[in-house]
Amino acid sequence: MSLTPTARYAARTNSPVRRSPAYAAHRRRRGPGPTASLALLASIVVSLLAASSAPTPLYAIYQQRWGFSPITTTTVFGVYALAVLVSLLVLGKISDHVGRRPVLLAALTGQAAAMVVFATAGGVDALLAARVVQGVGTGAALGAIGAGMLDIDPRRGGFLNSLAPAVGTAGGALVSGLIVQYLPVPTRLVYFVLLGIFVLQALGVLALRETVSRKPGALAGMVPEIKLPKAVRTPVAIAAPVLFAVWALAGFYGALGPAIIRTLVHSTSVVWGGLPLFVLAGSAGLAVLVLRGTSTRTVMLLGAGALIAGVAITLVSIGPGTGGPAAATGFFAGSAIAGFGFGSGFQGGIRMVMPQTEPHERAGVLSLLYVVSYLGLGVPAVIGGVLVVHGGGLLQTAREYGIAVIVLTAAALAGLLLSGRRAEPVAALRTAAGSTPEAAPAPQTARMPQTISG
Repeated sequence: MSLTPTARYAARTNSPVRRSPAYAAHRRRRGPGPTASLALLASIVVSLLAASSAPTPLYAIYQQRWGFSPITTTTVFGVYALAVLVSLLVLGKISDHVGRRPVLLAALTGQAAAMVVFATAGGVDALLAARVVQGVGTGAALGAIGAGMLDIDPRRGGFLNSLAPAVGTAGGALVSGLIVQYLPVPTRLVYFVLLGIFVLQALGVLALRETVSRKPGALAGMVPEIKLPKAVRTPVAIAAPVLFAVWALAGFYGALGPAIIRTLVHSTSVVWGGLPLFVLAGSAGLAVLVLRGTSTRTVMLLGAGALIAGVAITLVSIGPGTGGPAAATGFFAGSAIAGFGFGSGFQGGIRMVMPQTEPHERAGVLSLLYVVSYLGLGVPAVIGGVLVVHGGGLLQTAREYGIAVIVLTAAALAGLLLSGRRAEPVAALRTAAGSTPEAAPAPQTARMPQTISG
């Protein structure tokens, strides 16, 4: 009898396959198979993140129409991150109790409503309202989707948890820019397209098999609580600084990237406005693909190094702010390198933590990782918007923001290196006791798709 791909993987890596108690029933009930279910769930992550980045190229148009300042732009951006954070804290664990499907259906309904508000917006108040509804729906869905993918296939689910956000962010920024630039009704069409996608995905969710059994305590689980299972506390402590740093960079590109690149290329085209985030997120997706077979610790170290190098190149390219072809080329080259670091760091953080969790812990733990990520995404971006107006202006704020990201990443890199050194005496003691490294049992923190020790 042949092993499934997941079972073969578990046998090869000595990693337990922690499927939910409902998995056998999941296999017996009619509905899409594992591959189709994974594809649907990953597509929802892509569309959620695409919708979150779709307004990025439009901020310049909104600003011209309604005459608001850069502080308002970053506030609209930051409100979304805050709404996601609150939703993750309140609703992040609810799918562990009521099931994945009900949470996904409610979240997609909220996303569809947000698209309608965006499409009919007549001022900043409507933008803020749409971003709040969008953020609540995204926060509720992310934990359920990620946990659902891990329920179905831990190996492929972990990979898609890392890849899909980058694909969605990159696609949303670029496609939105192209629609706005070249198609009619620029501030409405992109939202109507996303509305149709969310409706189709909701119909797909109706056909999905539930992957986790219901359990009581849903209302109690909605009380915000920072609680980590013991098995994942050390991996989370190592991964959290990296996740914060890489998403702080994403916040920089989402909030200030469009204005910076238009300054460098001396153009008002909205396509330019979406390109920085597209390059960053596209390179992040490439990193996930290229490094999927590399050890987790190596991925994290490569991510931190690439992030520091890429941001440094970007800052040098901005220079005095006079722009020109050389400056724009350097900016995009640095963005691509930094994006590779973004994808590596995010992938490594997910892989370091999630394989340690039990089925009914997955949504809660994954939601906590997203809380750290969205704190990095939102808080520095809002501070940057304030500094643009009340500090040294756009380019000076960009330099200060970039330096702060480098410092954060360097601190995370130091933590990674120290964690590796602490692991060496353990291996030495085992060898002295007569066990070879190959024969020694794997430590709890190494039970993951790729070993931490690298």
